[in-house]
Formats: sequence, structure tokens, C-alpha cells
Amino acid sequence: MKKGCPFGSHRVIEPKGVLPQPARRIDNTMEIFHNEILIDVETLNIDAASFTQIEKEALGDEEKIGEIMKGIVADRGKHHNPITGSGGMFIGQVAQIGPALGARDLKAGDRIASLVSLSLTPLRIDAIKKIRKETDQVSIEGQAILFESGIYARLPEDMPDTLALAVLDVAGAPAQAAKLVRPGDRVFIIGAGGKSGLLCLHEAKKRAGITGQIIAMGHSDASTRRIEELGMADVVLQGDATSSLEVMNKVSQATDGEMADLTINCVNIPNTEMSSILATRDGGTIYFFSMATSFTAAALGAEGVGKDVNMIIGNGYTRGHAEISLHTLRENPVLREMFERLYA
Repeated sequence: MKKGCPFGSHRVIEPKGVLPQPARRIDNTMEIFHNEILIDVETLNIDAASFTQIEKEALGDEEKIGEIMKGIVADRGKHHNPITGSGGMFIGQVAQIGPALGARDLKAGDRIASLVSLSLTPLRIDAIKKIRKETDQVSIEGQAILFESGIYARLPEDMPDTLALAVLDVAGAPAQAAKLVRPGDRVFIIGAGGKSGLLCLHEAKKRAGITGQIIAMGHSDASTRRIEELGMADVVLQGDATSSLEVMNKVSQATDGEMADLTINCVNIPNTEMSSILATRDGGTIYFFSMATSFTAAALGAEGVGKDVNMIIGNGYTRGHAEISLHTLRENPVLREMFERLYA
């Protein structure tokens, strides 16, 4: 059995010398190297920004969505959306484990969720069985490879797979919120009615405490109702996250001009960087969890309006993120019921 790089560089076809995530094309043959894990994939959870773009390109047609997805994988060897640059994650059953990983507490037949992006994961789609547009989830027949460095979580026994997948897909967001929010903080969450936003709402309220203020904004009537139903926001706003001056004025009114200490951006559309920047006080922090974020727009935008803010790119991994996100759901019955209704 051939030896491979722990980070998967042996799978890169072009350009040579880069890692699998930034690579344009990788090898998705399913004969494993000595330090890889082969997975029989059941469901893909496509990143929200990616699925939104694909659905728009397909004009909502499910057959066309499937064709676009299979085309991406055929071209790149992975589900790495060339427009958004993002991927998603999968759940499946362990089929084979390379001998170099024999010491791991994992065996063939175990069911796991990947916690690394599909944008770096060798993937083969043999058939698309069902597309669930309302949850960005796609049931498939196919296989995937996890590298030695790839992280994963066993699927929990106390919730349906589709529910666990929905939570683990955005595990980095509530875990980062738990690290960033401090008692007494004014926290503004954009896209608070979506998966990551609702989980962040719970963590923000929990960490900011009774002396803090949680301001949550949704776009649609449905997302705004979800925010209100959860009951974790002190102020609920509805608006267009791309209208930066409108958002700034709403947050200014809600905070008596003080603006947010921390802004968490969870939207799945581009051009919301300036709304996040203008809503945040000088010296405050912005956490861009959204994969639709443009680093250039954020950096030059903050400079252009003279805002001294700390901007954090949404690393999808932080230590313990899977455990934190699942616990968030378990400790909030209203949130769990909502997620079961939407995603299970």
C-alpha cells in the first residue's frame, strides 16, 4: 500500500506543490493510501453559500442541481464550488482504514460525520438519490477519502443523522461564539435565523448574560419569526444585510449609538462586509463565519470608512467544536425542537 502525506498533498493533480484545499484538481480514485480512511457516503451537507449559488444557477430545478454538483466533482475530484470556493461536509460509514491509522479508536462500520470541508475531500458521486433544497442536504451513493489530518465525529445516538449533520456542518460558529462573547457584551448577529445564526444566538445569550445585549437580524419573514420564537434576542431586526447604512442605523438605534462590541456574520450571500463593519464600534470585533465573505471587501472597506476593528475569518474548526455545538442543541429544548422541525 502506497504511503501518503498526512495532509493529502499526494492527491493533488494540479497545480503541484499545493495542498488539497487550494488545488484546482485532486485525485479521487478510491484506492486508499496507507494513512487514509475510505468512507461510503450517505449524505452531503453542502455549504449554504455554495448551495444557494448552485440553486440559483439551476433556477431551482433539482435535476439541474444534481448535474451541476456531479460536474463539479467530475472536474475537480472534490465538491469545491468554483464560484464560492466553499464545500460542505458528509456523513457515512467507514469502509476501510489504512494500516498507519490502526491505532485510532475507529473501525469499519462506524458511522461518522466529516469535520473537514468537501473543498479538500476526494469524493466520487455514483448517484444522487434525493435533494432536500430546504436543508442544503443531498443523499447520494458514493465514496470519499479522509486524510490522516482529517477530523471527524461519530454520529450521536440521541438524534437523527440529518439533525446531527445540520448542526455539525456549522459547528465552528457556536464554538467560536462561546470563545468570543464576554459578559456584558453587545452582540449583533447577522443572519441570525439560519442554522449557524440560531446556534450562535444561544451561545451569545448564555455568555453575555443579563448585563449584555443580543441584537439579531433576519432577512425573510420566516427567519425573523424563528429568531423571535427562540427568544434569545433582546432586539430583533429585519432587514437587508447588504444595505450597510440601513443596518448601521438600526444597530445605532438599538444601542443608543454605542454600536456592537462583537458582530457575528452568518449570512450566505456576498456584499455584507460593510454592514458588519459599520455596525461594530471602534476597537470591536467582527467574526465572519460566512463563506461568502470577501477578505478584500472587508479589509479595504474598513480602511475606507476609518474603522479600527478586529476582523476574524471564520475558521470552521476550533477545539471541541463538535461537542460544543451538539451540547448547545441538547441544552435548549426550544432550539432542538426548531432544528428537528427544519432539518430532521
